[in-house]
Amino acid sequence: MGYADPSGGRDLLGNRTLLFIFICAFALVTLLQQILYGRNYIKRELQFSWQNGEELGNWTGIFNFTDDGAVKTGSDADSRYFEFYEGPLDFNSTKCLELRRDITNVKVLSMVKESDLFDRWKSLQVCKWEMNVMEANVFKSSLLRCCNAPSFLFTTQKNTPLGSKLRYEVDTSGIFQINSEIFNIFPKDMPYYRSQFKKCAVVGNGGILKDSKCGKDIDNTDFVFRCNLPPITQKYVEDVGMKTDVVTINPSIITERFNKLEKWRRPFYEVVQGYENASLLLPAFYNTRNTDVSIRVKYVLDDFESQQAVYYFHPQYLISVSHFWLMQGVHAKRISSGLILVTAALELCEEVHLYGFWGFPMDPSGNFITHHYYDNVKPRPGFHAMPSEIFNFIHMHSKGILRVHTGTC
Repeated sequence: MGYADPSGGRDLLGNRTLLFIFICAFALVTLLQQILYGRNYIKRELQFSWQNGEELGNWTGIFNFTDDGAVKTGSDADSRYFEFYEGPLDFNSTKCLELRRDITNVKVLSMVKESDLFDRWKSLQVCKWEMNVMEANVFKSSLLRCCNAPSFLFTTQKNTPLGSKLRYEVDTSGIFQINSEIFNIFPKDMPYYRSQFKKCAVVGNGGILKDSKCGKDIDNTDFVFRCNLPPITQKYVEDVGMKTDVVTINPSIITERFNKLEKWRRPFYEVVQGYENASLLLPAFYNTRNTDVSIRVKYVLDDFESQQAVYYFHPQYLISVSHFWLMQGVHAKRISSGLILVTAALELCEEVHLYGFWGFPMDPSGNFITHHYYDNVKPRPGFHAMPSEIFNFIHMHSKGILRVHTGTC
């Protein structure tokens, strides 16, 4: 009987154990590498391509990226998978904070090319928007100190007593003395109060609204402001909605389209009836030329027994708002009606959403768009500073003060 060395079995067992440990260690290292690779991948400077201006809700497909995080196209693209994305991302996530800083760090519009601003804005669309109550309240407090829409947006019997001498916004040498006839067409007091409405839509007339499908979203808000009698017929309702609570009228529209209401009274009445019970808002005291034609609107509606209210901007409110935005870098001969309504909405509403505001000839993806959603008639050059206004809105969106909608709804 041969002798068996008792240590032989132990050596064999030890080799197997070492081999098993080696295999486990290799598997563990491989797993850790994959985890670390995934984390680094998420932290990349991911730049999503929004060809249709749409957010990526619940997307689980494939993106192709270059090594610096940009989207690649073509057969040589290095395919990487991002199938676990369930976006859009939280507004205060690390990535979204970074994307928001990319915008707010640009202090003046001249610091960047338009294309660069568009790219930053498109990148931010991966983030869900939410209101920053603290930022919004700070901004609203500054509006209360400078402008105070709940008290001075309209001329009223309370803020403009009988016999007052009202100074025009532009023709500052001109004075309009409030007689009993004019005093009696003013409301007794402002019909709206601070933060009265939970969610408001301010609808501009920009071509960015065309094919947006935002009509239902607009109509579902609590209060809707519109600018300068825009068409809201069936042809446009899917994009712009129909609900209107306040609509401004530029007196030049009355002069040019309705012959100062000296002849075309019924056509004017029929047009404003398209806004149903909306209140009409005019700058009667912007300059001396505006006063008579603006007051005539009230008389025409009374003649047709319309129940629509007619209000007039208080000139001091318009002066205060213009000065406020001048301090924010909006240098214009006159700020737009849209900017005035946005300013008022920020005081009258808890949450403000902007539609149809985009002061550039191209959309954020670089596609040319018409000036208005209904035509391509451009305003007089140098009158408004639309790019500066939109630049401020983009900043405010990034801070959570209001939300700007430029994609499809």
